[in-house]
Amino acid sequence: MSGTTAETTFTRLVVVCSYPTVLAIGLAVYSALVGLGWQVTAASWTAVITGAALVTLHEARLPYRRGWHPSMSDVRADAMFLAAVQAVLPLLFAVTVVVTFAELLDAGGLAVDGLWPHDFPVAAQVVLMIAAADFPRYWLHRAFHRFRPMWRLHAVHHSPHRLYWLNVGRFHPIEKSIQYTVDTLPFALVGVPPEVLAAYFVFYALNGFFQHSNCRVRLGPLNYVVSGPELHRWHHSEVTVESDNNFGNNLIVWDVLFGTRFLPKDREVGILGLHNREYPPGFLAQMRTPFIPGLER
Repeated sequence: MSGTTAETTFTRLVVVCSYPTVLAIGLAVYSALVGLGWQVTAASWTAVITGAALVTLHEARLPYRRGWHPSMSDVRADAMFLAAVQAVLPLLFAVTVVVTFAELLDAGGLAVDGLWPHDFPVAAQVVLMIAAADFPRYWLHRAFHRFRPMWRLHAVHHSPHRLYWLNVGRFHPIEKSIQYTVDTLPFALVGVPPEVLAAYFVFYALNGFFQHSNCRVRLGPLNYVVSGPELHRWHHSEVTVESDNNFGNNLIVWDVLFGTRFLPKDREVGILGLHNREYPPGFLAQMRTPFIPGLER
């Protein structure tokens, strides 16, 4: 076998297998570390960082589009979003909002402990949480596209002109807080075990990295199950009739059921981002943009 043929075979293997392999590695790392006695937060973050490194390597070696490589200003802004909105903000919610709500429910005699199947295997609980959390997030996401005040917040997420894994965290903190209230708070309040929440976080993060990645992939039948990069790129199209589709957070099954799955077979996605190409790109600027009417158009 010639070197070129071997390289082509390896490339095809990576394009097809990278997504499921990286998710499997991340979840395996998490499971192994928890089995060794690691605290679930440390185990989950180690798994997520491992996955991020593998996605970064894939982007560098087999990019979907070379023109989507980010500038340093992009990286700085997206790193600030990832740290502030995806790490610090959920932590603040976990130690304040969740505890406060739990105490209020307990004081009111409203027991919620029996609402979650704690006796199920951890893997089954994780699958159940992924499916259950995605249903309200699907409708919330549609609302963010439909109603103007919500779209002004969500426009922050649609502002990038190119996708790469780090800008998965580009959300305005108000929108992220609303998301958390819908897809995480209810599960924390019904007593979902920490190891299940952490495993969900690993899947959520690694799938999100791939969703926004500049990785060349082919998911085949998985495009009818998960909301992966081939689908999510169309959601970031500048063309509204294309971007108003593929609302699934982790799964695409709700889009299939409600008629919003969109994946043309005869063409690739075009220009990404908002119609307003002058929308400010910086972190601090985008803390203000939702409150300036007209920028989101």
